[in-house]
Amino acid sequence: MITGIGVDIVQINRMERWLADEKLLERYFHSDELSLASSRKNSAALTLAARFAAKEAFGKALGTGLSHISLKDINVCNKENGKPDIILLETAKKAFEKSGANKVHISLSHERENAIAMIVLERV
Repeated sequence: MITGIGVDIVQINRMERWLADEKLLERYFHSDELSLASSRKNSAALTLAARFAAKEAFGKALGTGLSHISLKDINVCNKENGKPDIILLETAKKAFEKSGANKVHISLSHERENAIAMIVLERV
């Protein structure tokens, strides 16, 4: 049963500005996300924009927002085959468990100026 759906869109140029502020990046992104973005050089902002959209979409899917969740506790990564995945830590994991869901589905996309993410929470 689906327990929540969230969608968010982020302008890539917003992340281009954020790239100049290391403290801001460290506040919102897990160290693995920052390492991945750094390795992608020219598409670093695109990578971060999609991941930030996923974090926001996760809060919407919970139905509670992100006020009690550290965004660094939401690690958006990729499986070996490239499929997006999400690892929930500490505050994010606690909120997810409280929601009653036990499975997260994630989809990321981007084109030109925008990145979008969709999160579906499910109880199986």
